Amino acid sequence: MYVAQMETNMQAIQATGVNKPASQIMLLEDTNNDGKMDKSAVFIDKLVSPRMLLCLGNELLVNEINSPNIYAYKDTDGNGKSDQKRTVFRRKKKSYSNKGLLGNGLDWNLDNWIYVTNAPVRFRYDGMKMQIDSLLYGNNGQWGITHDNYGRLFYSKATAGLPACGFQINPVYGQLDLTDKYQHSTFAAVWSVIKLPDVDSRPGNTGTMHTITRFTAPCGQSIFRGDRLPESMRGDYLVAEPAGNLIRRAKVTLNEGKVTLRNVYAHDEFITSTDMNFRPVNTYTGPDGCLYIVDMNQGFNRDARQGQPFLNTPIRSKNYKTGRIYRLVHDELKPGPRPRMLNEPTETLVTYLDHPNGWWRDNAQKEMVVRGDRWITPFLKQIVSGEKGPMSHEPSAVARVHALWTLEGLEDVDMIDLQMALEDKDAQVRKAAVLISEPYLKEDNTQVIVWLEPLVNDRSYEVRAQLFLSLSYSKSEEAKNLLKEILCRNPGNELLGGIQNTLTRNEKGKAYRSNLLAFNKQ
Repeated sequence: MYVAQMETNMQAIQATGVNKPASQIMLLEDTNNDGKMDKSAVFIDKLVSPRMLLCLGNELLVNEINSPNIYAYKDTDGNGKSDQKRTVFRRKKKSYSNKGLLGNGLDWNLDNWIYVTNAPVRFRYDGMKMQIDSLLYGNNGQWGITHDNYGRLFYSKATAGLPACGFQINPVYGQLDLTDKYQHSTFAAVWSVIKLPDVDSRPGNTGTMHTITRFTAPCGQSIFRGDRLPESMRGDYLVAEPAGNLIRRAKVTLNEGKVTLRNVYAHDEFITSTDMNFRPVNTYTGPDGCLYIVDMNQGFNRDARQGQPFLNTPIRSKNYKTGRIYRLVHDELKPGPRPRMLNEPTETLVTYLDHPNGWWRDNAQKEMVVRGDRWITPFLKQIVSGEKGPMSHEPSAVARVHALWTLEGLEDVDMIDLQMALEDKDAQVRKAAVLISEPYLKEDNTQVIVWLEPLVNDRSYEVRAQLFLSLSYSKSEEAKNLLKEILCRNPGNELLGGIQNTLTRNEKGKAYRSNLLAFNKQ
């Protein structure tokens, strides 16, 4: 486990020394598989508040605060300390702002794009460098990003008090947040158990019981995708609220293609604490199938730019401590084994694409793409077709989706694979195939448009919505006619109507930028 330790984060109210290169990344290990880390090493030191981490093979990608640069670190002699550093992304321009408004993330999504927040970009790793792709309207995120089994991204916004946002469509298509994305209007209300108000909340955000009443700092969200907690938790959305000393758990439901969230507990939360220093800031599904929680364990969690005079007195009474990491386990479910993917052959990684724990599926796909072993593609094509291939059973739909995207990451999806996936019995496989067809649509490929035509009447609203988004890349009359037909066949559908408005706004935005660029050149 790699852990970023921001050693200079708000050690004083005046935020002195926050930009000193005194932070580090620790490498922690559980050597006896008892669930507790018993070995540690300083993997990287002398960093300025590292805020993005991503493991790629034997390298760790790291980004530091105020800088867009991303470096890959590697331990070549096995002593637990990095001794090799190389640049994978560099930009000259730096950014200085409230730390909650700076980029974070590096989430390798199902579509093999790496997503971040607070920046209108995403990245693609080509084996050596990070290639950047711009997003017209950026994304909806602030601190934290996650995805579900099928690549749907979830963001949150602390400034606006939004515990979840940006999950209706991928940000590459623009921004779409429907007004009723929460099943109940009270979803933004929180139910803290701490009697005294959080010292980081503004006046007006507390109730008669002197507890925080609404989200003010939602962050660190995740979709639980493990296999060692109750089945009822699978696919649930978790989001931390450090200002309220709690963690929300919500059900994610789908109705006619539209996603909505609902608090699992009435007037209560999944985890609450009376410890004033309990500041959950991140949640993760672990390789053992359990839930991991990162707790900042600090009395003050504001940036110096947000400091309020009324906070000074209560903050002085708080003790600053080192962070904590919790693992949530279940009494009747034994945590799974530790992974050793980096030492396993690629043909073994293929079998993990059907693992019940999403952590294994994601990392098996990522590792195969990073290795670039294209000789494995015949096995992946077998899985896409529904054959066992290297597996001991018929592959599930989620395995077929992962196999299809692994082929895409290896740049080895052919027309036969695409046609087969477009006709798959599972909606999520068909949806993935529509996404993967976009390069052909941008070239106005007539054959692919013919294959997509039957999906206008697809029984899945998700497939129809993705079809509408993907067809918008084509300038052909056939594609334009299909777009009109989708709208005619789904009158009043809120999601499709929202998508149409988003795409229209995108075109206006592109025209405005084009005109502005032409004017500046005059």
